[in-house]
Amino acid sequence: MTTSVDTQSRPATRVGGWRSSRKARSRVTLAIKYVVAALVLTFSLFPIIWTISASFNTGDSISSQSLIPNPISLRHYERILELDFWTWMWNSFKISSISAILVGLITLMSAYAFSRFRWAGRSQLLLVILLIQVFPAILAMVALFAILQQIGTYIPLLGLNSHGGLILIYMGGALGVNVWLMKGFFDSVPREIDESGKVDGASDWQIFWQLLFPLVRPILVVSMILTFFGTYSDYLLPRVMITASEKFTLMLGLQTLIGTNYAQEWGAFAAGAVMGAIPMVAIYLILQDYIIGGLTAGSVKG
Repeated sequence: MTTSVDTQSRPATRVGGWRSSRKARSRVTLAIKYVVAALVLTFSLFPIIWTISASFNTGDSISSQSLIPNPISLRHYERILELDFWTWMWNSFKISSISAILVGLITLMSAYAFSRFRWAGRSQLLLVILLIQVFPAILAMVALFAILQQIGTYIPLLGLNSHGGLILIYMGGALGVNVWLMKGFFDSVPREIDESGKVDGASDWQIFWQLLFPLVRPILVVSMILTFFGTYSDYLLPRVMITASEKFTLMLGLQTLIGTNYAQEWGAFAAGAVMGAIPMVAIYLILQDYIIGGLTAGSVKG
């Protein structure tokens, strides 16, 4: 009888050991996830905290400052406001807003045409748009400079040293990715919606505006946000195309504070970076709720 009891208890012991080892592995996995998350969070937040700290420190060096300013000083903010900070910020906001709106409108129409209509050369043009995006923008810098120089001969508002020229370049760079992104979203919308509209006698424009647009509005907002953020924080293109100080964007203006080896004002640079980031954070927070609401509304309408 003792032998039979021992034989029956062995499987239970094995099951209990397997469960305990499984729990141990899950705990180790969870601990690793927490460590990785903590490292990612540290690397993400530390530069932001250090920049905010530098803006309130009294010194102009970022290497000798303390993480907690003592005493807290606003002199860097006073210094940045003595410069043309608001002009730089307005220039960046204007360029980014116009670029985002135009890219959103053109992308919306183009993606609808690529998704819903069949015409000669459609697939080839989509492939060309995709291939163009493979090459980095820096390869086209010389060509873009020459193109704007030629355009400026006839239309100065769209040539070199103009905000219109920058907007043209930003539009060309953002259209390709956004067209593919929005076309994929249009493709996911059932064509039965179009057919039901045609049965009711709706035109192509009515189908697009009244039936499809409410469904693709979330991806349109995402496209415009990405375009705005990408152009607002860009430094390379304005550095090449803009020379007049009154037309400087925010990135160009802030670079003048640290561009020399003799008088580098890192504190004022940090203060300008903090103030310049406020509109981006505000826009993101506002439109984040809008995107979530738009997705919910689109799913209900669909």
